Amino acid sequence: MEVNVFNSRLEMGQDAAERVAHKINELLQSKEQINMIFAAAPSQNEFLEALLTKKIDWSRINAFHMDEYIGLDSAAPQGFGNFLRDRLFGKVPFAMVQYLNGNAAAPEEECKRYAAILKNFPADICCMGIGENTHLAFNDPHVADFNDPEMVKVVELDLECRQQQVNDGCFTELSEVPTHALTLTVPTLFAAKYAYCMVPGEKKAPAIQHTLNADITETFPSTILRNHPQAILFIDEASSALI
Repeated sequence: MEVNVFNSRLEMGQDAAERVAHKINELLQSKEQINMIFAAAPSQNEFLEALLTKKIDWSRINAFHMDEYIGLDSAAPQGFGNFLRDRLFGKVPFAMVQYLNGNAAAPEEECKRYAAILKNFPADICCMGIGENTHLAFNDPHVADFNDPEMVKVVELDLECRQQQVNDGCFTELSEVPTHALTLTVPTLFAAKYAYCMVPGEKKAPAIQHTLNADITETFPSTILRNHPQAILFIDEASSALI
């Protein structure tokens, strides 16, 4: 896996945006439309802000997000669909934006609905982060499955994952963080032809250390990225401190 280390979050986000924009425009030279999956987290802020400044024909891109809380108020800013709507999806004219509904009456049916759309629009590019517990999307170690038969599933969030949402400033205390979520599974994320992974901040340093050095197992879900033929990792000085 290609690893790029930057002095700051800002430099990291700007370089990642430049690389992603170049790949988008390269793919659009040979395809009428492309499909992209985006992560929703503070770790993506600099990248998303920089991506908006690039010359991209957004009207030829179909957009998806990779996870959503179950049972959170539909207007809550912590909702991942809302996060991406505010920072990207609502700012440029995508051909299509598909939202995961964390308040669906039947979460398992919502998973099937979203999976069916993803099958029809296979991902070309996935823009992601890595959790403090090395999760990808909400595939925490206890639910991650590198050979998952499902494309989208309901998961229970582990304590470290929920605490990260407090650490990131998304919630003020642990009791506010939902306990369950919908997530694209590891194989669904891995199937994207190109994976760009933006992971800044000192709290991510142990996760980066495991990502690059631990055995490739579900104990550290992000290690699977080392098997991806086109995965690029973008980290800053703080998140690279232990490598």
